[in-house]
Amino acid sequence: MTRPALQLCFHDHCFDGVASSATFLRFYREKIRALDDAQLGFRGLAHKAGALFDADVFGGEENVIVDFRYAADPRLTWWFDHHQSAFETPELKTDFEANQSGRVFWDPAAKSCTKFLARVCAEKFGFDPAPMKELIDWAEVIDGALFPNAQMAVALAEPAMQLMLLIEATKDAQLGPRLIRELSHRTLSDVLREPWIVTPLQPLLERHHKIVAQVGERLDVRGGVATFDVADLDLDNINKFIAYAKDPSALYTVSVTRSPSRSKISLGSNPWKQELRRHNLARIAERYHGGGHPAVAAISFPPERLDEAREVAKKLADELRA
Repeated sequence: MTRPALQLCFHDHCFDGVASSATFLRFYREKIRALDDAQLGFRGLAHKAGALFDADVFGGEENVIVDFRYAADPRLTWWFDHHQSAFETPELKTDFEANQSGRVFWDPAAKSCTKFLARVCAEKFGFDPAPMKELIDWAEVIDGALFPNAQMAVALAEPAMQLMLLIEATKDAQLGPRLIRELSHRTLSDVLREPWIVTPLQPLLERHHKIVAQVGERLDVRGGVATFDVADLDLDNINKFIAYAKDPSALYTVSVTRSPSRSKISLGSNPWKQELRRHNLARIAERYHGGGHPAVAAISFPPERLDEAREVAKKLADELRA
Protein backbone atom coordinates (compact mmCIF):
# COMPACT_ATOMS: atom_id res chain seq x y z
CA MET A 1 0.00 0.00 0.00
CA THR A 2 1.35 3.42 -0.99
CA ARG A 3 2.29 5.65 1.91
CA PRO A 4 0.00 8.74 1.94
CA ALA A 5 1.59 12.14 1.62
CA LEU A 6 -0.75 13.35 4.37
CA GLN A 7 -2.38 11.16 7.02
CA LEU A 8 -5.28 13.03 8.61
CA CYS A 9 -6.27 11.64 12.03
CA PHE A 10 -9.55 13.02 13.38
CA HIS A 11 -12.00 12.55 16.24
CA ASP A 12 -14.28 9.91 14.78
CA HIS A 13 -18.10 10.06 14.92
CA CYS A 14 -17.94 13.76 15.76
CA PHE A 15 -19.22 16.75 13.74
CA ASP A 16 -16.37 18.93 15.04
CA GLY A 17 -13.85 16.22 14.16
CA VAL A 18 -15.09 16.08 10.56
CA ALA A 19 -15.46 19.86 10.22
CA SER A 20 -12.02 20.65 11.64
CA SER A 21 -10.48 18.02 9.34
CA ALA A 22 -12.15 19.52 6.28
CA THR A 23 -10.97 22.98 7.32
CA PHE A 24 -7.42 21.74 7.82
CA LEU A 25 -7.41 19.95 4.46
CA ARG A 26 -8.47 23.12 2.62
CA PHE A 27 -5.85 25.13 4.49
CA TYR A 28 -3.12 22.56 3.78
CA ARG A 29 -3.87 22.41 0.06
CA GLU A 30 -4.00 26.20 -0.27
CA LYS A 31 -1.05 27.17 1.93
CA ILE A 32 1.28 24.18 2.34
CA ARG A 33 1.09 21.69 -0.49
CA ALA A 34 -1.42 20.88 -3.26
CA LEU A 35 -2.40 17.21 -2.93
CA ASP A 36 -4.95 15.15 -4.82
CA ASP A 37 -7.28 12.74 -3.05
CA ALA A 38 -5.09 9.73 -3.92
CA GLN A 39 -2.31 11.21 -1.76
CA LEU A 40 -4.49 11.40 1.35
CA GLY A 41 -4.95 8.94 4.19
CA PHE A 42 -7.57 9.13 6.94
CA ARG A 43 -7.80 7.60 10.40
CA GLY A 44 -10.76 8.04 12.72
CA LEU A 45 -9.69 8.11 16.39
CA ALA A 46 -11.89 7.12 19.33
CA HIS A 47 -11.49 7.39 23.07
CA LYS A 48 -11.27 3.91 24.53
CA ALA A 49 -9.78 1.98 27.40
CA GLY A 50 -6.07 1.32 26.84
CA ALA A 51 -3.75 2.79 24.21
CA LEU A 52 -5.39 5.49 22.09
CA PHE A 53 -2.99 5.30 19.15
CA ASP A 54 -2.26 2.14 17.18
CA ALA A 55 1.32 1.51 16.13
CA ASP A 56 0.60 2.39 12.48
CA VAL A 57 -1.62 5.43 13.04
CA PHE A 58 1.07 7.88 11.86
CA GLY A 59 1.66 6.25 8.50
CA GLY A 60 1.95 9.34 6.30
CA GLU A 61 4.87 11.44 5.15
CA GLU A 62 3.14 14.12 7.22
CA ASN A 63 0.64 13.34 9.98
CA VAL A 64 -1.98 15.57 11.57
CA ILE A 65 -4.31 15.11 14.54
CA VAL A 66 -7.34 17.35 14.90
CA ASP A 67 -9.83 17.45 17.77
CA PHE A 68 -8.12 14.64 19.69
CA ARG A 69 -5.47 14.10 22.34
CA TYR A 70 -1.80 14.88 21.92
CA ALA A 71 0.78 12.25 20.98
CA ALA A 72 4.50 12.66 21.69
CA ASP A 73 5.54 10.98 18.47
CA PRO A 74 8.24 12.39 16.18
CA ARG A 75 6.08 11.46 13.19
CA LEU A 76 3.34 13.87 14.29
CA THR A 77 3.62 17.00 12.12
CA TRP A 78 0.49 19.02 12.96
CA TRP A 79 -1.84 19.02 15.99
CA PHE A 80 -4.90 21.10 16.87
CA ASP A 81 -7.12 20.47 19.90
CA HIS A 82 -9.37 22.30 22.33
CA HIS A 83 -10.12 19.68 25.00
CA GLN A 84 -9.05 20.40 28.55
CA SER A 85 -7.99 16.76 28.82
CA ALA A 86 -5.70 16.92 25.79
CA PHE A 87 -2.75 15.36 27.62
CA GLU A 88 -3.01 11.92 29.19
CA THR A 89 0.05 12.55 31.37
CA PRO A 90 2.01 15.59 32.63
CA GLU A 91 4.94 14.37 30.53
CA LEU A 92 2.87 14.74 27.36
CA LYS A 93 2.01 18.32 28.23
CA THR A 94 5.70 19.00 28.88
CA ASP A 95 6.52 17.55 25.46
CA PHE A 96 3.92 19.82 23.84
CA GLU A 97 5.25 22.91 25.62
CA ALA A 98 8.78 22.08 24.44
CA ASN A 99 7.70 21.59 20.82
CA GLN A 100 9.27 24.32 18.69
CA SER A 101 7.81 23.29 15.34
CA GLY A 102 5.20 26.07 15.29
CA ARG A 103 2.66 23.49 14.12
CA VAL A 104 1.07 22.22 17.34
CA PHE A 105 -1.76 24.28 18.87
CA TRP A 106 -4.04 23.96 21.88
CA ASP A 107 -6.74 26.22 23.32
CA PRO A 108 -8.97 24.65 26.00
CA ALA A 109 -11.10 27.81 26.05
CA ALA A 110 -12.17 27.36 22.42
CA LYS A 111 -15.76 26.20 21.89
CA SER A 112 -14.91 24.13 18.82
CA CYS A 113 -11.71 22.80 17.29
CA THR A 114 -12.96 23.92 13.87
CA LYS A 115 -13.18 27.64 14.64
CA PHE A 116 -9.97 27.50 16.68
CA LEU A 117 -8.11 25.84 13.80
CA ALA A 118 -9.51 28.31 11.27
CA ARG A 119 -8.43 31.25 13.44
CA VAL A 120 -4.90 29.91 13.97
CA CYS A 121 -4.41 29.14 10.29
CA ALA A 122 -5.66 32.61 9.35
CA GLU A 123 -3.46 34.42 11.87
CA LYS A 124 -0.26 32.42 11.41
CA PHE A 125 -0.38 31.21 7.81
CA GLY A 126 -2.60 33.69 5.94
CA PHE A 127 -5.42 31.21 5.31
CA ASP A 128 -8.81 32.64 4.30
CA PRO A 129 -11.56 30.60 6.02
CA ALA A 130 -14.43 32.75 4.64
CA PRO A 131 -15.60 30.17 2.04
CA MET A 132 -16.10 27.68 4.93
CA LYS A 133 -18.02 30.06 7.18
CA GLU A 134 -21.24 28.02 7.20
CA LEU A 135 -19.43 24.84 8.26
CA ILE A 136 -17.30 26.65 10.84
CA ASP A 137 -20.32 28.40 12.36
CA TRP A 138 -22.29 25.17 12.69
CA ALA A 139 -19.33 23.40 14.27
CA GLU A 140 -19.15 26.20 16.84
CA VAL A 141 -22.87 25.89 17.61
CA ILE A 142 -22.86 22.10 17.81
CA ASP A 143 -19.65 21.52 19.74
CA GLY A 144 -20.16 24.58 21.94
CA ALA A 145 -23.80 23.65 22.64
CA LEU A 146 -24.81 27.18 21.63
CA PHE A 147 -28.40 26.23 20.85
CA PRO A 148 -31.16 28.65 21.94
CA ASN A 149 -32.90 25.82 23.79
CA ALA A 150 -32.83 22.09 24.46
CA GLN A 151 -35.78 21.42 22.17
CA MET A 152 -33.81 22.58 19.12
CA ALA A 153 -30.87 20.40 20.14
CA VAL A 154 -33.10 17.32 20.35
CA ALA A 155 -35.60 17.90 17.51
CA LEU A 156 -32.83 17.86 14.83
CA ALA A 157 -34.98 19.83 12.40
CA GLU A 158 -32.06 21.64 10.74
CA PRO A 159 -30.14 19.74 8.04
CA ALA A 160 -26.79 20.44 9.75
CA MET A 161 -28.13 18.89 12.96
CA GLN A 162 -29.25 15.85 11.00
CA LEU A 163 -25.75 15.55 9.57
CA MET A 164 -24.47 15.59 13.16
CA LEU A 165 -26.70 12.59 13.87
CA LEU A 166 -25.48 10.77 10.76
CA ILE A 167 -21.83 11.35 11.67
CA GLU A 168 -22.39 10.14 15.23
CA ALA A 169 -24.49 7.08 14.37
CA THR A 170 -23.07 5.80 11.08
CA LYS A 171 -21.55 2.33 10.77
CA ASP A 172 -19.91 3.31 7.47
CA ALA A 173 -16.19 3.80 8.10
CA GLN A 174 -15.84 5.68 4.81
CA LEU A 175 -18.44 8.35 5.58
CA GLY A 176 -16.08 10.52 7.66
CA PRO A 177 -13.28 10.57 5.06
CA ARG A 178 -15.78 11.22 2.24
CA LEU A 179 -17.34 14.12 4.14
CA ILE A 180 -13.91 15.60 4.90
CA ARG A 181 -12.93 15.51 1.24
CA GLU A 182 -16.24 16.98 0.04
CA LEU A 183 -16.57 19.67 2.72
CA SER A 184 -13.01 20.85 2.11
CA HIS A 185 -14.03 22.32 -1.26
CA ARG A 186 -17.86 22.51 -1.23
CA THR A 187 -20.30 24.40 0.96
CA LEU A 188 -22.10 22.61 3.76
CA SER A 189 -25.49 23.38 2.21
CA ASP A 190 -24.39 21.85 -1.09
CA VAL A 191 -23.12 18.63 0.50
CA LEU A 192 -26.23 18.28 2.68
CA ARG A 193 -28.35 17.77 -0.45
CA GLU A 194 -26.39 14.71 -1.59
CA PRO A 195 -28.37 11.42 -1.79
CA TRP A 196 -25.60 9.62 0.12
CA ILE A 197 -26.39 12.00 3.01
CA VAL A 198 -30.17 12.15 2.70
CA THR A 199 -30.93 8.46 2.09
CA PRO A 200 -29.38 6.92 5.23
CA LEU A 201 -30.76 9.68 7.43
CA GLN A 202 -34.43 8.63 7.52
CA PRO A 203 -33.98 5.39 9.52
CA LEU A 204 -31.52 7.15 11.83
CA LEU A 205 -33.97 9.96 12.53
CA GLU A 206 -36.71 7.43 13.28
CA ARG A 207 -34.39 5.61 15.66
CA HIS A 208 -33.34 8.90 17.27
CA HIS A 209 -36.92 9.85 18.10
CA LYS A 210 -37.50 6.34 19.50
CA ILE A 211 -34.41 6.71 21.70
CA VAL A 212 -35.62 10.12 22.91
CA ALA A 213 -38.83 8.43 24.08
CA GLN A 214 -36.91 5.55 25.72
CA VAL A 215 -34.62 7.93 27.60
CA GLY A 216 -37.67 9.80 28.81
CA GLU A 217 -39.11 6.57 30.20
CA ARG A 218 -35.87 5.70 32.02
CA LEU A 219 -34.92 9.19 33.18
CA ASP A 220 -34.42 9.65 36.92
CA VAL A 221 -33.99 13.28 38.03
CA ARG A 222 -33.10 13.82 41.68
CA GLY A 223 -31.13 16.56 43.37
CA GLY A 224 -30.55 18.34 40.07
CA VAL A 225 -28.89 15.26 38.49
CA ALA A 226 -30.53 13.30 35.66
CA THR A 227 -29.42 9.69 35.23
CA PHE A 228 -30.35 7.07 32.64
CA ASP A 229 -28.95 3.74 31.45
CA VAL A 230 -29.36 2.68 27.82
CA ALA A 231 -26.57 0.10 27.75
CA ASP A 232 -28.96 -2.45 26.24
CA LEU A 233 -29.56 -0.36 23.10
CA ASP A 234 -26.09 -0.84 21.54
CA LEU A 235 -25.25 2.87 21.36
CA ASP A 236 -21.84 4.50 21.51
CA ASN A 237 -23.11 8.08 21.23
CA ILE A 238 -26.40 9.57 22.33
CA ASN A 239 -27.83 13.06 22.06
CA LYS A 240 -26.45 15.02 25.04
CA PHE A 241 -29.50 17.23 25.51
CA ILE A 242 -32.44 14.82 25.85
CA ALA A 243 -32.50 15.03 29.66
CA TYR A 244 -32.65 18.84 29.63
CA ALA A 245 -35.46 18.82 27.05
CA LYS A 246 -37.41 16.33 29.16
CA ASP A 247 -36.72 18.04 32.50
CA PRO A 248 -35.25 21.57 32.39
CA SER A 249 -34.59 21.42 36.15
CA ALA A 250 -31.68 19.01 35.57
CA LEU A 251 -28.30 20.66 36.07
CA TYR A 252 -26.17 17.57 35.36
CA THR A 253 -26.58 14.29 33.48
CA VAL A 254 -24.85 10.97 34.08
CA SER A 255 -25.62 8.29 31.50
CA VAL A 256 -24.36 4.81 30.66
CA THR A 257 -24.13 3.38 27.15
CA ARG A 258 -22.47 0.31 25.68
CA SER A 259 -21.20 -0.55 22.21
CA PRO A 260 -19.00 -3.37 20.89
CA SER A 261 -15.93 -1.19 21.54
CA ARG A 262 -16.60 0.18 25.03
CA SER A 263 -18.85 0.74 28.00
CA LYS A 264 -19.14 4.48 28.44
CA ILE A 265 -20.16 6.99 31.10
CA SER A 266 -21.16 10.39 29.75
CA LEU A 267 -21.11 13.38 32.09
CA GLY A 268 -22.87 16.57 31.09
CA SER A 269 -24.07 19.87 32.46
CA ASN A 270 -27.05 21.92 31.36
CA PRO A 271 -25.83 24.46 28.74
CA TRP A 272 -28.67 26.81 29.72
CA LYS A 273 -27.71 26.79 33.42
CA GLN A 274 -23.92 27.08 33.27
CA GLU A 275 -23.92 29.79 35.92
CA LEU A 276 -25.02 27.11 38.40
CA ARG A 277 -22.34 24.54 37.48
CA ARG A 278 -19.94 23.95 40.37
CA HIS A 279 -18.02 20.94 39.09
CA ASN A 280 -15.31 20.53 36.45
CA LEU A 281 -16.50 17.38 34.70
CA ALA A 282 -13.23 16.87 32.82
CA ARG A 283 -11.34 16.72 36.10
CA ILE A 284 -13.83 14.19 37.47
CA ALA A 285 -13.49 12.02 34.34
CA GLU A 286 -9.70 12.17 34.48
CA ARG A 287 -9.78 10.19 37.75
CA TYR A 288 -10.87 7.24 35.63
CA HIS A 289 -8.60 7.98 32.62
CA GLY A 290 -11.39 9.82 30.81
CA GLY A 291 -11.62 13.49 29.98
CA GLY A 292 -13.27 16.22 27.95
CA HIS A 293 -14.29 19.76 28.86
CA PRO A 294 -15.32 21.36 32.16
CA ALA A 295 -18.97 21.22 31.06
CA VAL A 296 -19.04 17.81 29.34
CA ALA A 297 -16.82 14.75 29.62
CA ALA A 298 -16.76 10.97 29.27
CA ILE A 299 -15.12 7.85 30.65
CA SER A 300 -14.49 4.67 28.66
CA PHE A 301 -14.24 1.13 30.01
CA PRO A 302 -13.72 -2.11 28.09
CA PRO A 303 -17.13 -3.33 26.86
CA GLU A 304 -17.13 -6.31 29.22
CA ARG A 305 -16.75 -4.03 32.26
CA LEU A 306 -20.28 -2.66 32.06
CA ASP A 307 -21.02 -3.45 35.71
CA GLU A 308 -18.02 -1.39 36.78
CA ALA A 309 -19.14 1.49 34.57
CA ARG A 310 -22.56 1.37 36.18
CA GLU A 311 -21.07 1.42 39.67
CA VAL A 312 -18.87 4.41 38.85
CA ALA A 313 -21.80 6.22 37.23
CA LYS A 314 -23.87 5.79 40.40
CA LYS A 315 -20.99 7.05 42.53
CA LEU A 316 -20.50 10.12 40.34
CA ALA A 317 -24.22 10.92 40.27
CA ASP A 318 -24.24 10.85 44.08
CA GLU A 319 -21.18 13.12 44.12
CA LEU A 320 -22.81 15.66 41.81
CA ARG A 321 -25.99 15.63 43.89
CA ALA A 322 -23.97 16.29 47.05
